[in-house]
Amino acid sequence: MWYNYRMKLRATISILACKLSRRLIRLLGRGGTDFPGRVALKLCPDVLGVLAKNVTTVIVTGTNGKTTTSRMIEQVLADAGISYFANKSGANLLSGVTAEFAMHASLTGKCKYDYALIEADEAAFKAISKYVDAKVVAVTNVFRDQLDRYGEVSHTLDNIRIGISHCENAVLCLNADDSLSGSLGEGRPNPVIYYGVDTPIYQTRVAELSDAPYCLKCKHAYVYDYVTYGHLGGYRCPNCGYARPATQVSVSKVISSDTKCSQVEFTQDGKMIPATINLPGGYNIYNAATAMAVGKALGFAPEKTAASLGRFSCGFGRMEQFEIHGTSLRMILIKNPAGCNQVLNFLTDTTEPFVFVACLNDRAQDGKDVSWIWDVDFERLIAMEQLERIVVSGIRADDMAMRFKYAGMPEEKIEVIRDYGQLVESLTAQDKPVYIMPTYTAMLELRGTISKNYGFKAFWE
Repeated sequence: MWYNYRMKLRATISILACKLSRRLIRLLGRGGTDFPGRVALKLCPDVLGVLAKNVTTVIVTGTNGKTTTSRMIEQVLADAGISYFANKSGANLLSGVTAEFAMHASLTGKCKYDYALIEADEAAFKAISKYVDAKVVAVTNVFRDQLDRYGEVSHTLDNIRIGISHCENAVLCLNADDSLSGSLGEGRPNPVIYYGVDTPIYQTRVAELSDAPYCLKCKHAYVYDYVTYGHLGGYRCPNCGYARPATQVSVSKVISSDTKCSQVEFTQDGKMIPATINLPGGYNIYNAATAMAVGKALGFAPEKTAASLGRFSCGFGRMEQFEIHGTSLRMILIKNPAGCNQVLNFLTDTTEPFVFVACLNDRAQDGKDVSWIWDVDFERLIAMEQLERIVVSGIRADDMAMRFKYAGMPEEKIEVIRDYGQLVESLTAQDKPVYIMPTYTAMLELRGTISKNYGFKAFWE
């Protein structure tokens, strides 16, 4: 009895400290998305288990698309009238998730909401899942990302596999088109919903390196009936027969895709369901398919889930659009070759002239190793007739400028602007659309400048 009392007291003090530190940090005009959670965990390492108890939790993890997929699912929950909270600030490590649970709970640890929608970093997922009894786990994909932190894709896959092993009561929503994430359902007692895209997405694609060219079973090279992007598509091994699993939710047809949205047709439970995805880009078609799979796992009618895809708001920095002084700025976070190449695939669909901006940082949250920029098909970007100007910024602006030079852009046409205030001022003077491609910390700094100077909401709001 005395032990239980001490545990409850420690948890209460931990939650109180988290709430107070968040409030103080917000008063100082900062995000406070991670530090309050670290304070809470220092005082009570098991506090997340207390906070997450009896909360119906949906976890979204994977390399690319976690934030946007979570915003889609959030709209689905809101439209269904469900009481929920989400870590929409993007704080997806153990400390950040703990902070969000604490901020939405009473001092005794009882959550004020019925559902929690949690975006989990793929490396942190195995720790988060120890304390959170998820009802649904969705894995978007597994790509090479931040080699200094994650290592090779096999290491990332193992981390997610460990996390799933903790989620004995979860329905797994897995990307059938990704041979890596698709393999996570094998040998598991969990119910599995496979989702995917049954058709090519792009008429033409940039040149890409596959992160998973060989069969997981026998190491023979895969054969593809079609490729959507990267190593995703209709893969099969001609040697041992390992192949893309049958899907329960799929995009059966891509009707149209432009710079504003995509029109697609889903197949689920034998029904053909048309949907408008309120963001452009082929990778967002995959994010929408993930959301449809989660909707199925939660028992929602597919027509209602599909309708929500036309109403959601994008996450900060993920295809986020700003209209400033009549100029359209669209910010698209990048962090690895696969995601960056998809931005270029998206730009190939544009028909009007545009300005392209790349902001490259090498802080811990970005990944210290920036050599991945040499695996991106920037040559295709330089060849686009619509491209009128290139601007580079960030800590590693010179590296980015060199990459564009070797891609074929004349050095005199590459402008370096290191100060974000000057950068935004220059961009808003353009009479054509501007596409900004920043890494994570560059995105936060640049977005902070835009919010401060032009009155847009902060990233955590």
